[in-house]
Amino acid sequence: MIELSDVHLEKLFDMELAIKSIPFLLGGIPMTLLVAVTGMLMGMILGLFLAVGRNSAKVILRWPARIYISFMRGTPLLVFLFLLYFGFPVIGIQLSGIFAAVLGFGLNSAAYIAEINRSAINSIDKGQWESAKALNMGYWFTMRKIILPQATRVAVPPLTNVFMDIVKGTSLAAMITVPELFQKAQIVAGRTFDSMTMYIMVALIYWPICMLISHLQDRLEDRFSRFL
Repeated sequence: MIELSDVHLEKLFDMELAIKSIPFLLGGIPMTLLVAVTGMLMGMILGLFLAVGRNSAKVILRWPARIYISFMRGTPLLVFLFLLYFGFPVIGIQLSGIFAAVLGFGLNSAAYIAEINRSAINSIDKGQWESAKALNMGYWFTMRKIILPQATRVAVPPLTNVFMDIVKGTSLAAMITVPELFQKAQIVAGRTFDSMTMYIMVALIYWPICMLISHLQDRLEDRFSRFL
């Protein structure tokens, strides 16, 4: 067995290399956030319609939504990214790495967001639907003005967790040539043969980003609490 005394701890993290690499690594953050934010927006839009379809009494809407959600939740995101980037060219469709990443994260996250939205919508008292119907309010008007404002407060924490997962999951986009944060770290690690320092640096950069997202979650919860 290797004893701790045999490990040269000073070689685990090269401070000089870390400091020199910071500007290059930070250059990957805009791409990381671009993929994460656009993927999340796509997922939220599609996820809302999937949630409505999943709750629909019509089989023609309910079952396609259920199948889509089941497929996306049951397949690895990395495999899906590879299908989009490396598989589609086989059938004559060439996607850029960035577009494939945004599309992949958007379509994948939509399945999780749909289930969150469905649970949040179902948490609203059925009496509010009945009252809106008695006042001759349409389905989408009731959804937009009465149900969603209340459901949003319920959905904010899990939706924030999905967004955090997307931000961290953008590291997978490095596998399809997207120049985001993790790929920047891999480039430096390949040049310097010091993977440990770079991976520690990546972790230290992702951490405050997720802390900021968590802070925004608290602000959003306070904002929407008035609808309770």
